[in-house]
Amino acid sequence: MTSPRRKLATLAAATVATLLATTTALPARAQGQGVSKDTVLIGTIQDLSGPVAALGKQVRLGMQLRIDEFNEQGGAHGRKLKLQSEDSGYDPKKAVLAAQKLVNQDKVFAVVGHIGTAQNVATFPVLFPKNVLNFFPTSAAREMYEPHHRLKYAFSATYYDAMRVGVPRVAKEKSIKKACILHQDDEFGLEVLRGTEDGLKTLGLALAEKTSYKRGATDFSSQVQKLAAAQCEMVVMGTVLRETIGTMATARKSGFNPVFFASGAAYSDLVHKLGGPAVEGLITAHTVQHPYIDDEQAPLRFWANKYKTKFNEEPSVFSVYGYNAVDAFIRAVTKAGPNLTTDSFIKAMDTISIPPDIFGAPELSFTASKRLGNDRSRLSQIQNGRWKVISDYMKN
Repeated sequence: MTSPRRKLATLAAATVATLLATTTALPARAQGQGVSKDTVLIGTIQDLSGPVAALGKQVRLGMQLRIDEFNEQGGAHGRKLKLQSEDSGYDPKKAVLAAQKLVNQDKVFAVVGHIGTAQNVATFPVLFPKNVLNFFPTSAAREMYEPHHRLKYAFSATYYDAMRVGVPRVAKEKSIKKACILHQDDEFGLEVLRGTEDGLKTLGLALAEKTSYKRGATDFSSQVQKLAAAQCEMVVMGTVLRETIGTMATARKSGFNPVFFASGAAYSDLVHKLGGPAVEGLITAHTVQHPYIDDEQAPLRFWANKYKTKFNEEPSVFSVYGYNAVDAFIRAVTKAGPNLTTDSFIKAMDTISIPPDIFGAPELSFTASKRLGNDRSRLSQIQNGRWKVISDYMKN
């Protein structure tokens, strides 16, 4: 039979052991998941097998380029970055599964550069309860920063604002009286629609025709017939890559040649490389510039050739989105100091200012109540088979 004194000694020893174990574990818990002594693990969800797979690949490669540069320079506070990628196939349901793996199994610190509006929105209920940031998603929808949430950070002028300001400007310059729209039947397309409608109101105009398509569609003949029958002089497009090309190619074949104006989701070199003469004249709203390997600006040309040398393919503006997302993340990680937690990262981001860069992006700034870095866009047009900037940043 154990004496009371021995029981007390055993209990005391057990208590001390528990306290020591708890004390040892505290720093790891304070840091949060994804942060170790020498690594910060971030995740990204891209379309690597679906309708915008080419764009998803470019975002991921742009991210990896900046991560490699950072790691080669020694990282920050003894930590380097590691990237875990998952494929959504541009399907919100698959995006949720990818987010669950990244958050619950891989235990990433943040999800960065996630492509797609509906896909991002679908993952919020997975990320936010686990205190995981949704950082600089590759989407310009208002849902990326509204409603306000401490774990949301967005960088690009929204589809809504770009259309609200850009559509009336182009319509006025082209003396448009009949404007119409073709849009993807989801959150992304609806944002383009809403911005277009509100922008046209400033000119006293309403859409003469509206038509849509399901995500992943490949045949746009019925939509084009509907737009042509309405005698549309300008067609606003809430389209991405192949939908932009497919719509314009179908229209040209039928002799239907309105002014085509798309959101920044269609601003990619793949549009003119794959679309050829059919997409000549397309106008889009955008922010950062496409990085051609023979660009007249030396810094941009150097960066583009560095990317090509590393990955054996030319970069696109989506490569820049990925690169800049990681660059901003690095700035905050560095500013947060050696004790990196979600709270210290947020504190750093909320006092950060990112200057204009070689890609033409305007200054980005954030506060505790302002989670969209930039709300202005400009216009580009495909001229002679490549994008040419045709406006300064437009005032909202």
